[in-house]
Amino acid sequence: MTHYKSIVVAVDGSKEAEYAFKKSIDVAKRNQDAKLNLVNVIDTRSFAAIEAYDRSIAERAQSFSEELLAGYKKQAEDAGVKNVNVVIEYGSPKTIITKELSKLVDADLIVCGATGLNAVERFLIGSVSEAIVRSSQCDVLVVRTPDND
Repeated sequence: MTHYKSIVVAVDGSKEAEYAFKKSIDVAKRNQDAKLNLVNVIDTRSFAAIEAYDRSIAERAQSFSEELLAGYKKQAEDAGVKNVNVVIEYGSPKTIITKELSKLVDADLIVCGATGLNAVERFLIGSVSEAIVRSSQCDVLVVRTPDND
């Protein structure tokens, strides 16, 4: 049986990402010495056009990410996960998570929600979770939201 040492969980504030986060806590606890890397990728493509009119958009995105990850870190630590790392990156989640971050933290498992916040992008060019599954060099756990939610 595989023992995971470095788990990446991608969160974006969506309900699906929250379920992935909760599942990642269970996995990290079963793999007692595993490091849980909570990551939020601020997709700069989504606010590049808006930034011409509103310079504070990047600062607000950074603040949102910091608050989101701080809350998740506290929940993970309260649940008994001893080694929790938070990472905020800028760029495309599809490439940052699999090509850069997973190598940086030496990930052997990536946990993500089946869908996330950006339904328009998913319709046009495919979901982030789909891209992670296709391009990841390690195991991937895609978590579905229960039907009753």
